[in-house]
Amino acid sequence: MALKTSEDYVVLGKISSVYGVKGWVKVFSYTDPLDKILEYGNWILRQGNNLTQVEVDKGRSHGKGMVAHLRGIDDREVAKQYSGFEICVPMNRLPELSDGEYYWYQLEGLTVVTTDNVSLGVVDYMMSTGAGNDVLVVKGDAHSIDRRERLIPYVEQFVLDVSLDAGKIVVEWDPEF
Repeated sequence: MALKTSEDYVVLGKISSVYGVKGWVKVFSYTDPLDKILEYGNWILRQGNNLTQVEVDKGRSHGKGMVAHLRGIDDREVAKQYSGFEICVPMNRLPELSDGEYYWYQLEGLTVVTTDNVSLGVVDYMMSTGAGNDVLVVKGDAHSIDRRERLIPYVEQFVLDVSLDAGKIVVEWDPEF
């Protein structure tokens, strides 16, 4: 399979380190549930613009994370070279979402404005609190009211509208907060 450009993939996790001596790796999964990452089987490992295709032949939960074995890699030192690589899959392999649901990668980079059309900045990344809701991490930019970073809970009370086409999210949020 010819690998596409780096932008054609979505990041599902990261290889954090090695596990044991037989080529297993520790995986930090961004999927929900965590073990969903193993269902993709074929991963594209990315570090910068370096893309490598691998096949996961075994995997399981381990503590608060995951461990996986990559087919053909049975040595700790060989597996170690993948530490720090992002785990990606082609965007077209992601399941379809219902209306009003979004993948995190779709929200990143959107402009965040208040109901009074005050720009707060752009979504830098998303964060899970583990408490049932995600958080928008919004960084101020040249077009925003200030350069502050804001953490806005991604809940209906605060996030009123998401428009991927317009590239913006409307929030009920006090710019002073």
